[in-house]
Amino acid sequence: MLSMENKLKKYEKIKFLGEGQFATVYQARDVDTDNIVAVKKIKIGSRQEAQDGINRTALREIKLLQELHHTNIIGLLDVFGHMSNVSLVFDFMDTDLEVLHRDLKPNNLLVNSSGILKVGDFGLAKLYGSPNRINTHQVVTRWYRAPELLFGAKQYSTCIDMWAVGCILAELLLRVPLFQGESDLDQLTKIFDVFGNPTEENWPGLKTLSDFIEFKPFNAIPLKLIFTAAGDDLLELIQGLLVLNPIKRKTCSECLQMPFFSNKPAPTIGTKLPLPQSLRNNRDNDKPTALKRKMMENPEGGNPSKRLLF
Repeated sequence: MLSMENKLKKYEKIKFLGEGQFATVYQARDVDTDNIVAVKKIKIGSRQEAQDGINRTALREIKLLQELHHTNIIGLLDVFGHMSNVSLVFDFMDTDLEVLHRDLKPNNLLVNSSGILKVGDFGLAKLYGSPNRINTHQVVTRWYRAPELLFGAKQYSTCIDMWAVGCILAELLLRVPLFQGESDLDQLTKIFDVFGNPTEENWPGLKTLSDFIEFKPFNAIPLKLIFTAAGDDLLELIQGLLVLNPIKRKTCSECLQMPFFSNKPAPTIGTKLPLPQSLRNNRDNDKPTALKRKMMENPEGGNPSKRLLF
């Protein structure tokens, strides 16, 4: 087993990748294997946030990722500490697992150059047992937070992740977040401005939530007016995910049975997806020279066709 000092030398920092509320992430190289990895350095929290000198968020993420092994979940490769810091080493990214992620958002979805998506950042995740278990409602980044959490619900299920998925899908279409609230109340206002006010008729038990308050009347807006380029099957999927009443919100299994996932056209295979320019160059360099030349040729003759940049 390597000592902590050797662990520090094992990973050679390449560049800064990003920073969140709880951690800073770097791209690094494993000097033993030459593999590229992502190193997540957990920020030092308050004394109350620590357990036995280690950040509670880091402990939760380590525990869960040691139990989770799935193609679409980022793999935990190594853990090491230095003084009061702890760092997690993951695969680098250019089934009902009974887990609430509790922070799904675009920044936590990683797609590599082969079009494979993996879910990352399990710092707020929790094993899902009984729906009657008491949990904190201060989870999920506000713009992707389900209305029951904004109303203070402490008993919730995977429905909160499905709401976040609906927000992410909407953002893919709009290129900006659908609900950009500046506070919890403002977030609810922006949600109701699209879907109208919830009532005891369409959301029984709503008024028993600890932070429930009455809002002025809002009229729902047809989603077709917001997502003007979306087909009926996609609108149906978004509508099923963004249901105010969590009990009526679609589950993953129900979503996969909806027409959007079986209607034509079929999904584009991962290796054919558009890429950022940096990754596109890497992919093109891996292709045989004759193939690259053929792709640039205009089948009608004349000048080579221009490539679209995404």
